[in-house]
Amino acid sequence: MRLDNKVALVTGAASGFGQGIAETFAREGARVAVVDINEKAARQAAASISNKAIALRCDVSQRADVDTAVRATVDAFGRIDILVNNAGMSHVRRPMLEVEEAEFDRLMAVNVKSIFLFAHAVVPLMRKQKSGVIINIGSTAGIRPRPGLTWYNASKAAVNLVSKSMAAELAGDGIRVCAIAPVMAETPLLPTFMGGDSAELRAQFKATVPLGRFATVADVANATLFLASEEASFLTGNVLEVDGGRCV
Repeated sequence: MRLDNKVALVTGAASGFGQGIAETFAREGARVAVVDINEKAARQAAASISNKAIALRCDVSQRADVDTAVRATVDAFGRIDILVNNAGMSHVRRPMLEVEEAEFDRLMAVNVKSIFLFAHAVVPLMRKQKSGVIINIGSTAGIRPRPGLTWYNASKAAVNLVSKSMAAELAGDGIRVCAIAPVMAETPLLPTFMGGDSAELRAQFKATVPLGRFATVADVANATLFLASEEASFLTGNVLEVDGGRCV
């Protein structure tokens, strides 16, 4: 097993990419903290993984919640080897000046501040272990932005870049940091990104992907598994585009 005896904390793990990552990690031997703001959904996801997982409610934009989730994971499993900052949100696709300030603030808090908060909570633990892997879920939106998603694009550009900066700063501590940059995928956020959902919109967006389809949860989970595993032990600071050629 590629993650045998590892402990992973995955945020936004009750659905979409996060759930797929949590399930894949558990299948590969990890014990997993399924962290999500939706406690009921987190419990359901953890139950499907069985005794290799615990469910923890957490608003990733709130320091007290983050600290509590990290303590609970360590109390249950003894350590944290892998942190996946997956929780994220978007504003509905529309002109940039139509996005309200409160929506912008929440977007940045969930997508960017959460990485700051989890770094403060988890990096000291990994430094003591002299090892650890942090994987942040960025986006192709932060590399090749689409109109109508300006503030979301900005938040994911921050995720992509902070991953590189963290990697440079933490390498001496034995901590690797990478990011995944998926193209749009069949997740609950898809209609938000497209500004609706119709056969016409789907065809329009798929046409911008050279391989001709959206990403899948499995695509992203498998890429995350690789970066978390020993097979990627010499990789840090990478932003892995899981995008069917969208950023070429």
